[in-house]
Amino acid sequence: MVSTKDIQKLRTESGFGIIECKNALEKSKGDIKKAIEVLKKSGKMKAAKKADRATEQGLVECYVHDSRIGVLLEVNCETDFVARNDEFKDFVHDLAMQIASMNPKDVLALKKQAYIKDMDVTVEDLLNEKIGKIGENIQIKRFTRYELGE
Repeated sequence: MVSTKDIQKLRTESGFGIIECKNALEKSKGDIKKAIEVLKKSGKMKAAKKADRATEQGLVECYVHDSRIGVLLEVNCETDFVARNDEFKDFVHDLAMQIASMNPKDVLALKKQAYIKDMDVTVEDLLNEKIGKIGENIQIKRFTRYELGE
């Protein structure tokens, strides 16, 4: 039997829903670290299932670092409700910072990079995690990076 305290702790750490946390804890026999791994795998599976959904809403984010590097980024989602969600907005902003600091050549290269805030995770892993948490298809559509003097 999984305690509500453990479910609440996992939910706070992962951001996933109550039922998903309960199921992950049951699969991992109450081990929170293993449950987080179960949720990460679940996020990848959810991302694969949602990949065919249309993404016609989203955000265009601009980020300027030290007045020397600028990024313009488009990330799409399914609904305007998600586009206004703070978690989605923070994710898009973090991606713009990633592009400014790591200078990927395209979206595919960006997805393969280690995430600047957690080098154990790739940007694609983070994207899949956000798809799992938010429950919608999310696509990194395009970006442009400018550096002073280029």
